Amino acid sequence: MRSLISQISIHKLEVFCTVAELGSVSRAAERLGIAQPVVSAHLKAMGQKLGVPLTVRQGRQVKLTAEGQRILVWAQEMVSRTHELEREMADSRRGIVGKATVGASMTIGSYVLPAQIVSFHRRFPEGEVSVRVTSPQLVTDAIHSGDCDFAFTILDPRHEIAGLDVERVQSEQLVLVAAPQMPIADRLASPAELAKVAYVTAQSGTPRRELEDALLRGVGIRRRRVEMEFGHAEGLKQAVRAGAGAAFLFRSSVRDELASGILREITTDGVHLEAPVFRVRRRGKELSSYQLSLMNFLASALSAQVERPQRAAIAPAA
Repeated sequence: MRSLISQISIHKLEVFCTVAELGSVSRAAERLGIAQPVVSAHLKAMGQKLGVPLTVRQGRQVKLTAEGQRILVWAQEMVSRTHELEREMADSRRGIVGKATVGASMTIGSYVLPAQIVSFHRRFPEGEVSVRVTSPQLVTDAIHSGDCDFAFTILDPRHEIAGLDVERVQSEQLVLVAAPQMPIADRLASPAELAKVAYVTAQSGTPRRELEDALLRGVGIRRRRVEMEFGHAEGLKQAVRAGAGAAFLFRSSVRDELASGILREITTDGVHLEAPVFRVRRRGKELSSYQLSLMNFLASALSAQVERPQRAAIAPAA
């Protein structure tokens, strides 16, 4: 006799996971493109088959019960594995020998990985590689959901990594840059002077900003003037080039500008900042031979690019 739990469809699990994520039946219905009564019916049917209440309403919010939290872990795993299998089967029908979806935080995905992925593709032209460049939080969310096979990303010190296999592969150096006409750009700057500089930086509350602030606190620098905030390194660079202020940017994102003299590095006395870069995959996920080859190739390439600093590196706990 079939157990009741085995009769729960993947679609019902997707509905349940969406309600848990959004905390709302109406918002879940809107995202899934189905009617609210259908969402409510799926939740009720799941609770009846499992014999326990999964949700409870608190005002306008839908919260999970203790049993619902346990079921959510199982449901997320089932949904993500199903999505991965569907993608793999679709690739097989299309005749693709290998396919990988790689997640990356913005600087890593924009300035570090592209050349390495091109190099790998030249060796294995029959495969397909897709790179999803987004924030570290959305990168790890994509790993959990199965939308990305693995990722290379920075992580701020408070990032939740439960259920993930995380390995440090590289350290990205943060350098202070400014337009050539900025007075401080031609000489050594002390930590006291750096605290007074007008800064352009990442948006407050983002993992990139949290990481940068943690590194600066580690060397005793608390910035007094943040003039502008941008969500991507390109916006930061353009504002700095226009003379808005100085910015801490990953060296990999400003190599060309420093080499051409468009930007100048401000030498910082006794301050050397490095942010760790991690290879991330879901714990227990099985990669295809193509995906595994690409992941190992990129990890090795990134490890080989680590710059040897003259001073001790400072990095937050992962």
